[in-house]
Amino acid sequence: MKRKITRILIVLLFLIAVGTPLAVFAVSYPPASLYHHEYTAETAMKTGEIVHMFHSGTDDVKQAIHPDDILTVYRINPSCEVKMVGKIRVISYIGETYLKGEVFAGEIKPDDIAKKGNVSCLVISAGMCNP
Repeated sequence: MKRKITRILIVLLFLIAVGTPLAVFAVSYPPASLYHHEYTAETAMKTGEIVHMFHSGTDDVKQAIHPDDILTVYRINPSCEVKMVGKIRVISYIGETYLKGEVFAGEIKPDDIAKKGNVSCLVISAGMCNP
């Protein structure tokens, strides 16, 4: 009888030990490792390719950037150094917060920053916008 009670207690303790973290996980945000993945493929866009950029949609951007303008593109490396990597010629606005451009010089990657004066845009993947 004592063995049977001991086995039941061990199983109950095991279920509590396993079940408690699962219940907490159900009501909290999942860890970043579940939805952030490092992609090893290089997605550099070269001269002549079409890129899309995200901007804030404010009047500052609309007054500073016009079609046929050239934006200088910078990349920030893990040690926080800023390096110029290319240029983009603006083709058109897409909606309220996107720009369509063509790589004018250099190799551009997603997450690079395109600037003109005090205005900045974030380069996003070429396949995200299909107007």
